[in-house]
Amino acid sequence: MAPPALWLYRALMAVSLPAMAPFLLVADRRRGKRRPPWSQRLGWQLPAAPTGGVLVQAVSVGEVAVARPLLAELRRRHPGVPLVLSATTATGLAMAEDADLADARVPFPVDLPGPVRRLLDAVAPRLVVLVETELWPELLASCGARGIPVVLVNARVSDRSFAGYRTVRRLLRPLLAPVSLALAQDEESAARLTAMGVAAGRVAVTGNVKFDATPAGAAPEVLDDLRRVAGGRPVLVAGSTMPGEEEQVLDAVLAGPAAARPFLLLAPRHPERAEEVVGLAAGRGLSVARRTRLAEAAPGCEVVVLDTVGELAALYRLADVAFIGGSLVATGGHNPIEPARFAVPVLSGPHVRNFAAVYRSFAAAGAARFVRSAAELAAALEDWLADRAAARRAGDAGHALLANSAGATARTADALEPFLA
Repeated sequence: MAPPALWLYRALMAVSLPAMAPFLLVADRRRGKRRPPWSQRLGWQLPAAPTGGVLVQAVSVGEVAVARPLLAELRRRHPGVPLVLSATTATGLAMAEDADLADARVPFPVDLPGPVRRLLDAVAPRLVVLVETELWPELLASCGARGIPVVLVNARVSDRSFAGYRTVRRLLRPLLAPVSLALAQDEESAARLTAMGVAAGRVAVTGNVKFDATPAGAAPEVLDDLRRVAGGRPVLVAGSTMPGEEEQVLDAVLAGPAAARPFLLLAPRHPERAEEVVGLAAGRGLSVARRTRLAEAAPGCEVVVLDTVGELAALYRLADVAFIGGSLVATGGHNPIEPARFAVPVLSGPHVRNFAAVYRSFAAAGAARFVRSAAELAAALEDWLADRAAARRAGDAGHALLANSAGATARTADALEPFLA
């Protein structure tokens, strides 16, 4: 019999979804955001997928990046086991369009009994893997009823999430009963998962798979075009920026001496905001082009706005300095590992709760520097562009940290072996 908390969750979902759907649709259209069609989000007309394998649920772009090395390792170890990747957002599905990544890609449906039942009927997995701490009560309950093991991988619990979970832990505990295994990034997340209700014997620390992830390759012509536009100037890549943050990055670039001003590759976290960000740069008198219109970029173009999905991680290789967004505004920050893979030094704002443990490691190693405003960002950028040796030391420290932290993918795959035997 379903626990009372699940009935409460179902009731809230059933009431809120019809009420919120029109507002979500209008908001998505206004922002140009794409989601899978409602027919698929309700579990109908799902793409054909092989059955009897592993279903890996990765919500969006960040989780798909984590899924990549794990799927590759599972493919290597178990070539005959079907791999199905699901994602919640259209950008996540777009990033997953790699023929070697999985045997099929399907939209993850709304977490209600009917849609979840149709997904599980279509895929009939022997194992469900949830990337990071995406807890879907209906999916967990349905897997528990069917005897399908569920494993959380690369799990992390941020300060804010843990505070919210603690307030409902009595309701949450029975919902987490179907979790067969939770593989945490660090000891702190492991302890928090146990406090939330996952049985202590089902929690293990395997490390952060993101330290192993290698970026999807950018097309050589894109790299060549960006180098051409940069024209030998130092390059600042500002990645995963959020509303209210692009203005600060642009002001920081303008604050420095014109003769030493870097070429800026500006990548909003949500590419559908590209036109808005282009307007911010143009409004400050900077010459600007979209990445998909590089051919139109005039000589000496000062800013290129990245308006594609899945390229940013590989484009950090062009950077002399990287700024990681979502951190000058209070949205929790984004992943600093991607530029470190190319020994690029990292600048970040103070709001990094989503990657707190990673940033603590970076700060201790001298691989990241924190700034609190556009003025501090301008000063730090000027320092590193003037003192290239110091910037190289910071970049090398980040690269060494990644090398010393590798191996989480293999440890995670090892932990999944009993479910695939």
